[in-house]
Amino acid sequence: MDPLQVATELAEELLFPAALHTDAGDQVPRSHLDQIAEAGLYGLFGPVEAGGLAAEQSVGRAVLEVMASGCLTTTFVWLPHHGALRAVAASATPGLRERWLEPMCRGAWRAGFAVSGVLPGSPGVTARAVDGGWLLTGVAPLVTGWGMVDVVHTAAHAPDGDILWTLVDAVESPTLTCHRLGLVAVHASVTVSVAFADHFVPADRVTRTEPLANWVGGDPTQQPLVTEPGRPQPGRHYMATQTAALALGVTSRCCRLLGPGPLDDELLACRDAVNLAATGDPAALPEARARASQLAVRAAAALVVATGSRSLLVDQHPQRLVREATFLLVFGSRPPVPAELLKLFTTDGRR
Repeated sequence: MDPLQVATELAEELLFPAALHTDAGDQVPRSHLDQIAEAGLYGLFGPVEAGGLAAEQSVGRAVLEVMASGCLTTTFVWLPHHGALRAVAASATPGLRERWLEPMCRGAWRAGFAVSGVLPGSPGVTARAVDGGWLLTGVAPLVTGWGMVDVVHTAAHAPDGDILWTLVDAVESPTLTCHRLGLVAVHASVTVSVAFADHFVPADRVTRTEPLANWVGGDPTQQPLVTEPGRPQPGRHYMATQTAALALGVTSRCCRLLGPGPLDDELLACRDAVNLAATGDPAALPEARARASQLAVRAAAALVVATGSRSLLVDQHPQRLVREATFLLVFGSRPPVPAELLKLFTTDGRR
């Protein structure tokens, strides 16, 4: 199967026609996620032997862009699954890969992502070893897809200074509570803060540990890609290219609604810059990521102006796309991306 063709059909026939309804709703329709699973896209980056598609990174970016052009909210729920699937595929924990990988590739088990608890400035999540596993304590400020995912791939500070990653059941209990956040966009993604109070996670749910230096004092977009148990794959910046692809998706939809114009060429140039940075010039990625986000804002603003006063109506796409472009200015944005964005917005892109 061609993942990009499948994603295009889903975006045009399912996601975009329902995007305004999804945006206004309380939760992404489960039928959307089920159809994505039936199409095989929960296994986009999974190994073929487990039922995955083993998509190349360039194909993955194109798929993410197309899905985001259809409905950013639905994409925002589906996206975190891939980080957890990668971790399971690469895990050296006995039995973890055998138990989890195939149902995750099918989308029978769906995962969220909780890294915010180890990022600088967050309340913090810590892990303490006990018989049979670990106790997690602290707050993960941002977890997406609550009620739509089965597990949350959670990062916590281990006593030795490493980051411990575990698969935590996405179920409230006396030791795990959550609070829903009100977001200016993608509200139906059901994004919550999760509080852990000595919450037990079995040892067989640990996907990996990694040095704190991968995350603090650097850019968490630098995490290595992994496809085989315990073996990093060459190439980094996975998370940054994901968020850039989301911004390109919003821009793409704006351009299509506007009709042919000069923004089309800017979109092509921006996409090329992201692809080049991801594959051959990593130092250029923060600027490429920032320019993708700025272009989404400009394209959405242009669509508002071109559409006129109807853009102010909640049943029209321009207002939704403006909010989504604003959201993507800060989602997944780590230093030095904000610095690049501020430079672009305060100097009008001049150097």
